[in-house]
Amino acid sequence: MAEQKDIYRNVVEQKNSSLAERVADQLDQLIIAQDLHAGDKLPNEFELAEKLNVGRGTIREAVKLLVSRNVLEIHRGRGTFVAEKPGRMLADPLGFAYTDDQKKLALDLMEIRLRMEPWIAGLAAERILEEEKPILREKCAQVEYNIRHGIEHRDSDIEMHKYIASCTHNTVITELIPIITYSVSFLTQLKEPDILETTIKTHRGFVEAICSNDKEQAESWMVEHILSNKRCMDALEEEGRAFHFQKVEKW
Repeated sequence: MAEQKDIYRNVVEQKNSSLAERVADQLDQLIIAQDLHAGDKLPNEFELAEKLNVGRGTIREAVKLLVSRNVLEIHRGRGTFVAEKPGRMLADPLGFAYTDDQKKLALDLMEIRLRMEPWIAGLAAERILEEEKPILREKCAQVEYNIRHGIEHRDSDIEMHKYIASCTHNTVITELIPIITYSVSFLTQLKEPDILETTIKTHRGFVEAICSNDKEQAESWMVEHILSNKRCMDALEEEGRAFHFQKVEKW
C-alpha cells in the first residue's frame, strides 16, 4: 500500500518537461505499481486530479499523451483503460518498460543479444557498402568521444547499433533492433571505468571488422562485447555492488 500511495504524491517541479508530461509519468508508474493489465480501468479524472493535486485539465492532457503512446485507451461513456499491449509503440514496440523485474529483463535481453547480434554483425560485414563504412566509423568515434568527455553516450551508442543493423540491408533485422537498443539503454547506465574502457575497445573491434568485411572477426568481437558487459555486471554483484536498472523512459 505504501508504494501505491507514493504514486499519488504531489508532482514535483522538474525542468525540461511540462506538467502534463510529469503527470503522464506518474500515471505510467501507477499502471506498473498497481499491476494493471490490458482492459483494466483507471480511476476517474476527479479522483486522479485530487490524488495528484493537479487540475482535471492536466489529467486530461496527461491521458492524451498516454493514449498517443498506446498506453491507454479511452472508451466513451465507460472511462479510461489500459491498452491491449501497453507501451508497444515506436518508442517501445515490445513493451519492455512495463516489465516489473527490469534487472531480469536486462539479463534476458543480453542472452538474446548473444545469440542474435553476432550474426547481425557478421551479416553487416558481408553486406556493408563502401559508402557506409566511414559513417559507421564516425558513429563509433562519436560514442568514444562522448565517453571520454563525460557526455551521456546512450543515444550515440544506440545509433551505432541501429546503423550496424541497417548495414545488413535486411528489413526484418531492422524491425528486431528494439531488442538490442533497449539492452543498450540499460547497459549505458553502468558508468564504472572498466566497463566504459571495455566498451570502447570492443566497439572499435567489431566496427573495424565490419568495415574490413571480416565476418568471423565481426562475430567474435561482438560476442566479446556482450560477454564483457555480462562479466562486468557479474563482478559488481560479487563485490556486493548490486546494480539497479532504472526503467528506460525514452530511447
